[in-house]
Amino acid sequence: MVMFAKLKPLFFCFYLFVGSLFINAQQSSTFWQKSDTLHKQRRNAVYIIEASTAALTLVGINQLWYANFDNSSFHTINDSNDWLQMDKIGHALSAYYVGKMGMNALDWAGASKKNQLLYGATLGFGFLSAVEIFDGYSEEWGFSTADIIANAMGTGLLVGQELLWNEQRILLKYSFHTTKYANQRPELLGENFLEQTLKDYNGQTYWLSANLWSFNKNSKIPKWLNIAFGYGAEGMISSNNDYFVNNNITNSTEKFRQYYLSLDIDLSKIETQSKFLKTIFSTVNFIKIPAPTFEITSQGKGRFHLFYF
Repeated sequence: MVMFAKLKPLFFCFYLFVGSLFINAQQSSTFWQKSDTLHKQRRNAVYIIEASTAALTLVGINQLWYANFDNSSFHTINDSNDWLQMDKIGHALSAYYVGKMGMNALDWAGASKKNQLLYGATLGFGFLSAVEIFDGYSEEWGFSTADIIANAMGTGLLVGQELLWNEQRILLKYSFHTTKYANQRPELLGENFLEQTLKDYNGQTYWLSANLWSFNKNSKIPKWLNIAFGYGAEGMISSNNDYFVNNNITNSTEKFRQYYLSLDIDLSKIETQSKFLKTIFSTVNFIKIPAPTFEITSQGKGRFHLFYF
């Protein structure tokens, strides 16, 4: 099985997906409409739910995963070069969206912007950092400073935009397509489509998707139109070269980086009177929309995709 410790952020993103769907769906009732002033009962409920959910999740991870491995004294590892940094961007994306959910929940409760940023936007960083400490006491893994930096970058992108623009003009997004590499090591990269969306970094692409209209609100640019810059990598059937050295195997695949330029859609800016559609659009907005895309690799090769996902 692939190192679950490095995939926890993506699993938590799936939890976020389900949680966002539930929260947004409730907004069809008057009670769940955003409060214009501080609603102390709502705020306290948010704090209790967030704290208890995080605590229960950490206890569950400890019992279901770490209990299967030997404990050790606290130690660190340097995994900054693993997976050509794809897993680190996964950490950043997770911290960004978990923090965004926490911030939006406090906004619904009528909390001040300061408290939204202090106690909501930092939720992702706090949770993922706690998991990293668990790694530090596990003999199998280790505390990764690179992971902490990635968590901080995701939270920083969220908080920085709120302080600068009072809105999120640049979104972190994710897309995935199946690859041939999963068949070579399905136990590591996934045995089915769902597992591969989490485990096969070869098929994942991470995007910075910038909303063009938000940078010039007097223009006639469609409010939903984004330009996206993506990063991916291929040729990875192991996180690093240790697998090949330990098993005396010659690595016949060449790892390389991929850079993308594409168009995208900010679904949250599509105008609709349907609360159902607003819920769906808000929930799936972390997914990059397939669109014409130009790709260039670290090998110096370039190509155009009519629709890239």
